[in-house]
Amino acid sequence: MAIPTILDTDIGHDVDDVWALAFLLRCPELDVKLITTTTGDTVYRASLVAKMLTLMGCTHIPIGIGIPLDDNPHTHDEWLGDFSLADYPGPVIQDGVGSICDTILSADQTVSLICIAPLPNIAAALAREPRICDNSKFVGMHGSIHRGYLGAPKPMREFNVKLHALSCRAVFEADWEKVITPLDTCGDIVLDGQRFADIAKAAEASGPASPAGICMGNHLAWFNAVSDWPILKDMDPRQQSSILYDLVAIYLGFADGLLEMERLPIIVTPDGKTVIDKTGSPVNCALNWRDQEAFLDLVTHRLTEIPA
Repeated sequence: MAIPTILDTDIGHDVDDVWALAFLLRCPELDVKLITTTTGDTVYRASLVAKMLTLMGCTHIPIGIGIPLDDNPHTHDEWLGDFSLADYPGPVIQDGVGSICDTILSADQTVSLICIAPLPNIAAALAREPRICDNSKFVGMHGSIHRGYLGAPKPMREFNVKLHALSCRAVFEADWEKVITPLDTCGDIVLDGQRFADIAKAAEASGPASPAGICMGNHLAWFNAVSDWPILKDMDPRQQSSILYDLVAIYLGFADGLLEMERLPIIVTPDGKTVIDKTGSPVNCALNWRDQEAFLDLVTHRLTEIPA
């Protein structure tokens, strides 16, 4: 039986959320019950989700609008075009935090709550309804344990943690099962070579509404919008993806066999570090890969296969 799943995303800044959502919708192991948007312009983010769900024939999935904190640029405007949230024929819930609580509490089995963003929505849901811990598992793309960005041999303050460190602390301290991919295992996920070529070929063959077409369309338009980012200075968008951190969290929503997991006591510091400390709450951390190539093949296959 597919696992009931909620995705909490800040789609619309870095493009990895687009790839993650497309991958999620092609994973039969996961039954998506709700997608919520968080931080920044959450209505804009919901519009991006809505367009993707519409193109992929998934308008039965409710979209919850989350807490609009912070500000960052709209980097996906070119792909979004004139599509608006009002165009979405599926359910749109203004109280995204409440929708998280209601979806988890009404589920008849444990929900995978996959979070690929800062965590104010989730902290607010915990404060509103602590019982969600009893019927859900937190799965996050958060933190840095031994390695940092670009494979740096030291931990760093990872964005999803440091932006709202106190929210992250509340989530990590809560009494539920916690599974994370820190930068140690998600910080070097790139689709390139034959895999990227296969996705580009599938996008051309299947069109802009296909999973591959959606990913490639967003990838190229996003790169045009943010090509001045220092991390992208040596990247050729015609040959490879950017770093797709969030894909690993989607995989952890249903499996972990391709990863080496270690249960560690983790605390979140006020300045956004994830530190091993004996006083910390136990977290299942994906620290190394058993078979990264197989994971990349899985993603490529899911994004390029033609649905039956």
